[in-house]
This record gives sequence, C-alpha cells and structure tokens, in this order.
Amino acid sequence: MLKAKRISGPSKTERGQSLVELAISFPVMILLLLGTIDFGMAIYSFLVIRDAAQEGALYGSFNPNNRVEIESRARNIAPNDSDALYFYPVELNDKDLVIVEIQTSSENCQGITNGSANSITVTVKYNYPMIMPFASQVIGSKTIPLTAVANNVILQPACQQ
Repeated sequence: MLKAKRISGPSKTERGQSLVELAISFPVMILLLLGTIDFGMAIYSFLVIRDAAQEGALYGSFNPNNRVEIESRARNIAPNDSDALYFYPVELNDKDLVIVEIQTSSENCQGITNGSANSITVTVKYNYPMIMPFASQVIGSKTIPLTAVANNVILQPACQQ
C-alpha cells in the first residue's frame, strides 16, 4: 500500500530565507534604479544644451555679428512660466555652470570665402552633477562633462564686395 506524502510548509531551517534574499538584493536594485534615473537625467540635460546650441546657431546664421544676442538666445530657450508642468535640469542662465562659445569661420557674412562656406559654430558646455552615490568613485568624477555643438551656414548679411 502506498502512503500519500503530506505536503508541509517550510522547515525550521528555511524560515526567513526570503527576507534575507530581499535584504541582500534590495540595495542592489535601489542602486540600479538610481543609476538609471541619473543616466536619464544626464541624457535629458544633454538634449537641453543641444537645443540651446542649435537655437544660438540658428539666430547666428542670420545675425553673426550680434554675439550678445546669440548667447542670449542660447541661454533663454526655456519658457519662464513658473506654473509649467515641466522643468529643465540645466540652469542655462547660470554663467558659472553653463559656458556658451561662439565661433565663426572665415567672414561674418553670407557667401563663400577661401573655398568654403562661411559658418557659425555655437558650443554649449555643462558639467552634469551626478546624484547617484558611489558613481563618482566608479567614473572618477562627481560630474559628467557634456558638450553640445551646433553649426550653421551664415545666411545673412551678404558679403560686401
């Protein structure tokens, strides 16, 4: 005659095993989550400074001599609405954190000189501060240097002959 085996719960030696596994894996999961959030915010910061460089280069393609306004356009791409549902992780108006460089090739006018088209290049540099603990020890820095470069052909004014 076969005896039916009785299914019983965990033995005394296995009690609390799930709690120990959770305690070991939870910090790793939190660090992965923080790393993912930090990486996403760094990418978003890069997109913001890229848009700023593009805006400055676009304005500079029509007014290459007005460097003050080119930098102002690059720094003021974010709407100034305090009730907005979005935010920009980069404070573009902070001249200590965000560096805007403007460079023109050849002449500051429309046309081709020295065999190449005149162009304007706007470079925006920003050091993204990491929020994830221990990441600075892994990469060797507490910030991630981000650089965005936008280049446009100068469309106005026409070169003086």
